[in-house]
Amino acid sequence: MVIDPKPGPTRESRAIVVQARSMEILDQLGLAQPVLQDGQSAAGLRLRGGRDPAGIEFAARQQGWTPFPGAQIFEQSRTEALLGETLATEGRPVLFGHRLISFEVQAAESAVRPEGLAEGPVEGAAERPVEALVDGHAEGPVEALVEGPDGPLRIRCRWLIGADGASSPVRHQLGLDFEGVTDDAAFCVADLRGVEDAPPDALSVRLGQERFALLFPLGPNGHARLIWLHGDAHPEQEEALAGAREDLGIRYERVDWFSAYRVHHRVAAEFRTGPVFLAGDAAHVHSPVGGQGMNTGLQDAHHLANLLADVTAGHLDEAALDRYEDERRPVALTLIRATDRAFGAIARTGRRSAFLRRRGRDVLAVLAPRLLRTPFGPYAAGLLGQYRIRYHAVPKGQSPPRWARDRAVGLRLPPTQENAAALGAMAWQLHTYGIVAARPTSAPDWIEGPLTFPPDSLGRLHDDHLYLVRPDGYVAASWPVHAGAVATADVDAALAAYCAIR
Repeated sequence: MVIDPKPGPTRESRAIVVQARSMEILDQLGLAQPVLQDGQSAAGLRLRGGRDPAGIEFAARQQGWTPFPGAQIFEQSRTEALLGETLATEGRPVLFGHRLISFEVQAAESAVRPEGLAEGPVEGAAERPVEALVDGHAEGPVEALVEGPDGPLRIRCRWLIGADGASSPVRHQLGLDFEGVTDDAAFCVADLRGVEDAPPDALSVRLGQERFALLFPLGPNGHARLIWLHGDAHPEQEEALAGAREDLGIRYERVDWFSAYRVHHRVAAEFRTGPVFLAGDAAHVHSPVGGQGMNTGLQDAHHLANLLADVTAGHLDEAALDRYEDERRPVALTLIRATDRAFGAIARTGRRSAFLRRRGRDVLAVLAPRLLRTPFGPYAAGLLGQYRIRYHAVPKGQSPPRWARDRAVGLRLPPTQENAAALGAMAWQLHTYGIVAARPTSAPDWIEGPLTFPPDSLGRLHDDHLYLVRPDGYVAASWPVHAGAVATADVDAALAAYCAIR
């Protein structure tokens, strides 16, 4: 069940950048083509006034590493509509106008109880049968009270996921700290029509005497999203737009939408408390620099959904759910640190900071294209596209086990033309690239393969290894193959250690 207190789908564009890794996830769900058809492709970054008119072409450095190089500009409202329509087709439409009032974690399943909630059944719930709402699966350790158009509902569920935004009621009821800071500078965002000199196929940077702005293409004829630093004061629309016109030289015909906000850099103290999880903005918020926010939330959901599906199917032990926080929270912390530093470098107010930004633009215009042409280029482009995220098999500083020493372990398996269909299956698989290997006798029957593919032409995968691939496309383990087989003890060790695989 997906509930949303809004009366209907989001209408504002809000987040607009869909990075390469998110496109891979949408492709796995069969939803990439609508984004490619209706979105606006952006292959690079233009530095207006910089010395290199070609700008920074990050899509070129992503070629061969992802089927979706570059970024797709696709408004959040359209992304939500795409996912919502798919859920409705599957018989699980989003229940709009339904608000979570409170929830309780039953003591029999977990010793953790949200702060302020008493033991015992939720008070004030209607006696409306919950089986009709949850398709007969009404038993579970979480009991929630939900207010809907037809009155209150009492719902029992196995898990509860708070994907309910930066002010998350679920996080508040859990009593979890939202650690971080709120920046003093005010940022503004506006969707504009008829913007002059708006590149149709790239992001662009505008720098004025005091202000900094990013311009994102939304469509033809100068339809664009402008995000800019206004200053310390929280402005009204006309004041903010006047500053953008005067200082940044932005010329446009009309405004579709405007908002002003403070930027937060915060991460929840925990992403999991017993059977309750946090995802997306409920778990982490950060600056809009780099267009990473919505994409990180999509990856949270993809990661958690695959874990829950595996536990439900009996493939993984419930202890495997710890991997969600173990793997996704470090990603959020790294992202917060990176965007916080970038935000601090560009968002300081005053003429001196603006002067340093302009000089930095000129340096970046010269150095960035050169760096992208070095071996560092594909790595940096992969971080931007979010397909270079690594999940560590053991905490940093500890010696990895034999099955985790391959550089591919913990990374998303590089997609090729030959393995694309297999990776789309969202199943546990064994892969080889260039050799044929026997199936390990201890491999559970729900792990497919080994599937044999041609050698990786870019040398990212060994041609004498057997790879264990997760449903989300990440490499869980790697074993050297000798005489067509792998050591049974090595396979058993990985299966036992990796999320308590059954």
